Amino acid sequence: MTGKFDSIRHFTPEESFAAQEEVFHNEIFTQALKTLNMGMTAEGLLRDRHTFGSHYIFQREFAGRFLQYYSDKTATHVHYSGLENVTPDRPQLFIANHRDIIMDAAYVQLYFFNNNINTTKIAIGDNLVSTPLLLNIAKMNKMFIVKRSSSLREKILNSRELSEYIHVSMADEHESVWIAQRNGRTKDGIDHTQQGLLKMLTYFDEGHDVLETLHDMRITPVTISYEYEPCDSLKARELALSENQKYVKQPDEDFNSVCQGIFGFKGEVNLVIGKCIDEEFAQIPDGLRKNDKLTALGKIIDQQIYANYKLYATNYIAYDYLEKCQKFADHYTEKQREDFLQYIDRQSITKDVDPTKMKSYLLQIYSNSVKTHYGLELSHTEENDW
Repeated sequence: MTGKFDSIRHFTPEESFAAQEEVFHNEIFTQALKTLNMGMTAEGLLRDRHTFGSHYIFQREFAGRFLQYYSDKTATHVHYSGLENVTPDRPQLFIANHRDIIMDAAYVQLYFFNNNINTTKIAIGDNLVSTPLLLNIAKMNKMFIVKRSSSLREKILNSRELSEYIHVSMADEHESVWIAQRNGRTKDGIDHTQQGLLKMLTYFDEGHDVLETLHDMRITPVTISYEYEPCDSLKARELALSENQKYVKQPDEDFNSVCQGIFGFKGEVNLVIGKCIDEEFAQIPDGLRKNDKLTALGKIIDQQIYANYKLYATNYIAYDYLEKCQKFADHYTEKQREDFLQYIDRQSITKDVDPTKMKSYLLQIYSNSVKTHYGLELSHTEENDW
């Protein structure tokens, strides 16, 4: 697919081969490989790249090895399930909860590598590929660009382009697509599918009913759960600093979040590929307005994400602590409670936010997952529309 979508699409195999030459000779890249010390060198990649005959093989031998190596170092155990819900011969739109910039989608791809299933295309914001090196690496790995726009006109134009690209990827190229349920990671632990995302997906086909259009995309919810969120302190700090004014990111902040997500401790990780929601479309009344139909569909996606979310002792402890109760005390030991609260105290230390406030936001990140799973009342939610 070249021409029309050149500003957002990933590389063709031929373009990827050419980009590898540039990336594997890049001084920053070669030095990073040496620093990471994971048994992979730029010289070795250059020597072996003639064997990377497809995106799948390149991803498996390069990105797959890298991500698996650091998953093994930062996660105590990764549990996968739901492979029976994947149809390799029919493309699916995987809509996932979004806790980490890179690893949410990476664990899906690792699951597919482990079972010899073709990887998905992956949506990534242009703010995360701000240098030529990062952009090349992303496009070499089947990532396509979501343009973040400031003006309303640009936002509409970019959304239409993105919508059509996803449609062509699935309908014409027969490729599955991974996209987050929201624009940006959830900061407060509440996984919510934005209506704007679902609306964007229908822009290529505005002459038809939105539910008919989305039904054909075979939406499949994906849920990822981290025992310890590697970026929890970064998220809590941002929430705290956003209380009274708009939070402005520093130039290197997104890159630091990417690194923290990859290299930070995660404890256990649980990935569930849910069931395609084709049958659930019938639950939505025909007489609803378009936006109400999309809201209803978003709730169906959320319900499956909430049901498949793996709750850990960290979540139950946070809930009981904030609520000043022992409602879920049978889900953890006193030692686990003590260790987790000490962890929260350590994560609460930052130079520009009061530790008490940090602690409150950190505990919300973990406790809100309990509330959504059990349908309990939520005290706080973010909006971050497309």
